[in-house]
Amino acid sequence: MTETQKCSCGQNEPKRIIFPCAGQANVGQIINLAAVQLTEEGYGTISCTALLAIGAENLIANALKSDEIVILDGCPMLCAKKIAEAQGLLPGQHLILTEIGLTKGPSKSYTDKDIETVVTACWKGEGRLDTSLISHKKNDEKDTRHGCSCSSNCSSIR
Repeated sequence: MTETQKCSCGQNEPKRIIFPCAGQANVGQIINLAAVQLTEEGYGTISCTALLAIGAENLIANALKSDEIVILDGCPMLCAKKIAEAQGLLPGQHLILTEIGLTKGPSKSYTDKDIETVVTACWKGEGRLDTSLISHKKNDEKDTRHGCSCSSNCSSIR
């Protein structure tokens, strides 16, 4: 069996949209900088979580077209995740910095190593959820990507 070659330019990477919680604490600052770096590296595209919070229709439509929604939260308050879910979007990957060993503190209390910790965790798939159980489609849409055509909303299982 022949192994499929990955394109080194990243064209075969899934289309990901990244919603960072860019809060005022250090973890929020780390997340925002990590999301920028992830975008520059071709992991996904950073998007505005505040714009998502006000229900920007074009942003929601683009998120629904993506292959994966990545939510980056700094702490257990889960602000970015709550904002996304309020708009009917469910993450395929959800990373919480305080759960991967970073400590919440003052806004300027971080290092380049902290940013790299988040970037590496995303590339490794940490926080990735079982996408066979979760779809980021709104609850009233059927998830046809996984072959489901029933009307029981099974694609919205969390």
